[in-house]
Amino acid sequence: MPQDILKLPKLSLILLIGSTGAGKSTFARRLFKPTEIVSSDTCRGLVADNENDQSASKDAFELLHYLVAMRLKRGLLTVVDATNVQAEGRKPLVALARQYHVLPVAVVLDVPEAVAHARNAGRPERRHLGPHVVARHRQDLRKSLRNLKQEGFRHVHHLRGVEEVDVVQGIQRERLYNNRQEETGPFDIIGDVHGCYDELLALLGQLDYQVEAEPVADDRDLGVRVTPPAGRRAVFLGDLVDRGPASPQVLRLVMRMVRDGVALCVPGNHDIKLLRHLSGKKVSINHGLGETLAQLEAEPAAFGGQVRQFLDGLVSHYVLDGGRLVVAHAGLTEDMQGRGSGAVRAFALFGETTGEIDEFGLPVRYEWAREYRGRALVAYGHTPVPDPEWLNNTIDIDTGCVFGGRLTALRYPERELVSVPAARVYCEPVRPLNYRPAARLLPDGGVGMGADELSAQQQQDDLLDIQDVTGKQFIETRLLRGVTIREENAVAALEVMSRFALHPKWLLYLPPTMSPTETSELPDLLEHPAEALAYYKQLGVERVVCEEKHMGSRVVVVLGKNEEAIRRRLGLPAGEGVGKCYTRTGRNFFTDSALETAFLTRLRDALSSAGFWEKFDTDWVCLDAELLPWSAKAQELVKNQYAAVAAAAGAALPQVEAVLAQAAARDLDGAEALLARTTARREAAAYYADAYRRYCWPVHSLDDLKLAPFHLLATEGKTYFDRDHAWHMETLRALSLADPGLLRATPYRVVPLADPAEVEAAIQWWTELTAAGGEGMVVKPYDFVASNRKGILQPALKCRGREYLRIIYGPDYLLPGNLERLKQRNVKGKRNLALREFALGVEGLERFVAGQPLRRVHQCVFGVLALESEAVDPRL
Repeated sequence: MPQDILKLPKLSLILLIGSTGAGKSTFARRLFKPTEIVSSDTCRGLVADNENDQSASKDAFELLHYLVAMRLKRGLLTVVDATNVQAEGRKPLVALARQYHVLPVAVVLDVPEAVAHARNAGRPERRHLGPHVVARHRQDLRKSLRNLKQEGFRHVHHLRGVEEVDVVQGIQRERLYNNRQEETGPFDIIGDVHGCYDELLALLGQLDYQVEAEPVADDRDLGVRVTPPAGRRAVFLGDLVDRGPASPQVLRLVMRMVRDGVALCVPGNHDIKLLRHLSGKKVSINHGLGETLAQLEAEPAAFGGQVRQFLDGLVSHYVLDGGRLVVAHAGLTEDMQGRGSGAVRAFALFGETTGEIDEFGLPVRYEWAREYRGRALVAYGHTPVPDPEWLNNTIDIDTGCVFGGRLTALRYPERELVSVPAARVYCEPVRPLNYRPAARLLPDGGVGMGADELSAQQQQDDLLDIQDVTGKQFIETRLLRGVTIREENAVAALEVMSRFALHPKWLLYLPPTMSPTETSELPDLLEHPAEALAYYKQLGVERVVCEEKHMGSRVVVVLGKNEEAIRRRLGLPAGEGVGKCYTRTGRNFFTDSALETAFLTRLRDALSSAGFWEKFDTDWVCLDAELLPWSAKAQELVKNQYAAVAAAAGAALPQVEAVLAQAAARDLDGAEALLARTTARREAAAYYADAYRRYCWPVHSLDDLKLAPFHLLATEGKTYFDRDHAWHMETLRALSLADPGLLRATPYRVVPLADPAEVEAAIQWWTELTAAGGEGMVVKPYDFVASNRKGILQPALKCRGREYLRIIYGPDYLLPGNLERLKQRNVKGKRNLALREFALGVEGLERFVAGQPLRRVHQCVFGVLALESEAVDPRL
């Protein structure tokens, strides 16, 4: 019966097959998007400027195959508009479909020769095609119809005659069975059960699933019912059967959960082997299948049929939660996710082997997860491990229950692990669960070595790939759609990172640059807090936090409760100490290792005495802080730049002033004005020296250092970007009381912007701070991450005092003409830079806390460093 709607897989390669003049191009344009159609005629036109130039066919089809490959690689439905009547022409296209794991579909437009002749005659560019061409195409078409299925076409739609072609008015795009992206969870993903029924009941109980027995009325009843926790759903990773004591009970429970919509299930290789046996196929009765078959003999005869039907309906893998989660028994590479082919199913069941056998007689497998770069979290089992293994956004949760290990579930999206121990060893493993090969075979044939005390992820993180941080990059972040890193900036960052920075495993976070306020309209000031307060009020911020700006160096402190905590969490080798204090460019702050050790030990002890580790349930912390004095890090800068300027001015200007005084006394023309300006310059140089000296004091021992933390960035399993700045200030003020000799609390005030009196009081506070020689203050939105309908707002604005700005802009910056010129500065570029660096910093630390690979964390840290190379006035 003619169909007005053609059902086609949503992801497929569609070959239109028909003679010239069959109406393929018209059919394609009517039913598919223009971008979905790859036409041989169009490709001829692109390579030869003439769609009918048959001499260009070879080049045209090379282009056609390339375009098809690129679309299939990206997972896009593609329609090939060519005659496609010969098997040799279809073969490379079917091969491309297999390569990219999409379904090849044939749509045959089988119209009479007379119709094709008439259409060709009506097209001037086709009049040269004689009847013999259409006849040959028709002959090839008839030969093809018998063998399309054997060639690999999963679906064949044969439209006979013009009427059946014209009656098709639409396409119904059917998603693949593995596409369940609309199901967002939360899920409880359960590893290989292998007939361990009691342990499965215990695990479900831990996960708050209620399992109840039900009376059996007929053969269709399974005798059990499961009620999940509200909103949650179980996902079984296959290998339900074999080796364990109660495979039928496990099957009965899982089958009922799947039937009731309480669970999803993908097949394991043991399940498929049982299916083949139940379907009458010849299989080897080994690896536990014999025990399962013996257990099934005690079940009602109808139960075997139910099992066969259930296993036959299982899909190789599922893509869930908008593509963020993939579940497959043996895992799945990124290019296979959401695709459909025999190769996809085989990989999902067995993984990928080398064809070799190890010393235990088991297949040697490629460790595909070591090369995984996909966005989706892949949860899998198949290969038993002593503990769940996170590696490159994948996790193996087959913890060998049947071998005396544990039965494990991954709670998603929480990423929490729940396990129950095996009651006993049901089957002795051929290979010990804790076996670690000395050399790990990688998919490219290389070998990766690892220390036993490091996790699989930490071993993988020992070597970063330079290709991840070179060239132009686009880094997706939670706060901004994406941040672009230019190639030339990446080169500069690579130079700094490779020559000066700490080991990348220490660098969890680099803080952003800070933008100044808009230029003040007051006659003798470049910056004033009124502009910062007005800026945030205009953007809809109701409250801000004003913090005193410390006269020190910005540092990040990563600190562990002990060295073991650092080794465990960062994957660093022994001897690296309990922490690091590093600068905004990732360099070690301390050059004196003894002073560094003393500083970190004392800070660790202060946190311990304050009960910090217990309060935050952590054994490590990351802090954002200022370390005083500024001269502790900038001693050479002070000596060679600032002190040199002051010394030169102090030596030269008084002598110039004396000569000009003599000239003025003689009434020389212009001498009076020049004398006044020189006197002003001498006084400005004295103010300049006073300004930078406030930031300097000798550092002979630890007692000369002060740390002023102002952001508690992260602890185990958590970042604190969701806490307001007042919380950070109070939390760290309480911490500073544990060691007032080392730690300094940051003075601050919360300012409601709708209250003029509070705004004026904040401005007066700044005036008093700067008049007393203070640097100024930092104005921040009350929320750590503030936003409006246009996006995130500046995380902070700095408002520096009149005298401090002499250090930045030079002694003479307030003299007539200079200040007016400086007031023309543009802060827009600096603010854009601050936002991008802020987004990258937050993203990188969140990735670290979430347990993502070091390359993902380092990408953001490296990005901040690269952005520091942008051409922005460094004085801003």
